[in-house]
Amino acid sequence: MSATTMPAAAAPQAPPQVMPAPPPQAMPTKVRFGFMAMVFGMFMAILDIQIVSASISEIQAGLAASPDEASWVQTSYLIAEIVMIPLSGFLSRLLSTRVLFTASAVGFTVFSLACAMASNLGIMIVFRAAQGFIGGAMIPTVFAASFMLFPPNKRAGATVIIGLTATMAPTIGPTLGGWLTEQLSWHWLFLINVPVGILIATAVWLTVDIDKPDRTLLAKFDWWGLAAMAAFLGSLEYVMEEGPRWDWLQDETVRNLAAVCIVAGIVFFWRALTRPEPIVDLRAFKDRNFTIGCLFSFTMGIGLYGSVYLIPLFLGRVRGYNSMQIGEVMFITGLCMFFAAPIVGKLLGKFDPRILLACGLSLFFLAMWLTARLTSQSAFPQMAFPLGLRGVAMMLCMAPINQIALGTVAPAVLKNASGLYNLMRNLGGAVGLAIINTLVTDRSYLHRVHLDEALNWARAPALHYRDTMADALAGQVGQGAADIAALAKMKALVTQQALVLAYNDVLLVMAGCFLVSLPLVLLLRRPRKGAGGDAH
Repeated sequence: MSATTMPAAAAPQAPPQVMPAPPPQAMPTKVRFGFMAMVFGMFMAILDIQIVSASISEIQAGLAASPDEASWVQTSYLIAEIVMIPLSGFLSRLLSTRVLFTASAVGFTVFSLACAMASNLGIMIVFRAAQGFIGGAMIPTVFAASFMLFPPNKRAGATVIIGLTATMAPTIGPTLGGWLTEQLSWHWLFLINVPVGILIATAVWLTVDIDKPDRTLLAKFDWWGLAAMAAFLGSLEYVMEEGPRWDWLQDETVRNLAAVCIVAGIVFFWRALTRPEPIVDLRAFKDRNFTIGCLFSFTMGIGLYGSVYLIPLFLGRVRGYNSMQIGEVMFITGLCMFFAAPIVGKLLGKFDPRILLACGLSLFFLAMWLTARLTSQSAFPQMAFPLGLRGVAMMLCMAPINQIALGTVAPAVLKNASGLYNLMRNLGGAVGLAIINTLVTDRSYLHRVHLDEALNWARAPALHYRDTMADALAGQVGQGAADIAALAKMKALVTQQALVLAYNDVLLVMAGCFLVSLPLVLLLRRPRKGAGGDAH
């Protein structure tokens, strides 16, 4: 039988041809430009959380407010923003990413200008709340857009850029705010947003078009769910912000809002779990990676906002630094983050993100542990290495967490998931700051009691120090007054040392949070390439 008449089954099989891997997808310049415009919008929204912190006394003087009243310039922004962040997922589906982000950037810009022109505290608080609420939509929208705009082979770089922005903004916020106030005036804390906001809104409108609006959702809008969510998150943020200052439930307002938080929380979760189209879809928590990623996001909020708050507090209260000097010390963290970002991006594209995350958590623990060796003489030379190490650790944590948490979420729930993910980071910051303030108060009191016990009339070193101090002051104020002045200086020294010890205790607690969260890495699944938000 000739070869031409052999049965097909007997014909020799040709070796399968191995198709070459498709070349990496090129990203259009328009898409890159639009994404970077969104990232800058997110940077502005996060920056404005911290930019007023170093200049609150100047704002207080300009608006003729008391210190307690002036704190609402920052608190009102935080409360409003934390309500918008989870709501942004629903609004993004209703309006489309392009419309929501552009409207958010325009509103943020308008109310930034209004804040700069505010003539009294009441008007300022209203405008700051509106600025935080409208601008808050930009933050989670960028996270979701990165998974919708970029193909899998380009997503690691986008994730690193977002991680760098989300961590850099609160790090440099106090420094930039202090510099603007010192060189110009506090009004420029808000005026700087106006030209940048106009450019961002224009760029996003012209370049970003990745989804279509779903107007049918408006008929299903859960107004009661929105009211319950606003009451729940708003009162929770207030209790976390003001509780440490007013001794928690001993204050009537804090106690009443804590009750509102519990009741509104029950109503919100009931509506979210029973409505066919809830204001916030919690189905994303069925994804194990997303749930654990949110826990890591919560921990990162504690580390990010807690360290940005605590170290400047030490430098200001103990070392007596002004805002520019504080910024110079803190700048090392941002610098290390900037240089670490491209390296982390390359590593994220080659290695399992769980490995990078484990390294980042370990380094963050080490950095906080090394920082917890403060003395009353600690300055840049002693703090540079741990602060720089924290910057590297932050990048090693943030970028993998973003990819792990959102990398396995189904496209249908990606926008809501992004809002919830960012909400957890802000809640971590709020809870972390509340715990930090409470611990600093309690531990400094405890250390002060112990130090007072060591300074008594039976201790020769204490008496020698008092006599030496009194002799040094006698020529200035007289012997009788010198004894009293020496005792006052000893009291101030005890208070200072108790405060330093309390800061070290809190830094160790923060370090422990990262050490405790490290085993959770073992429960994560590695994100599949192409999973999570492939909605091209």
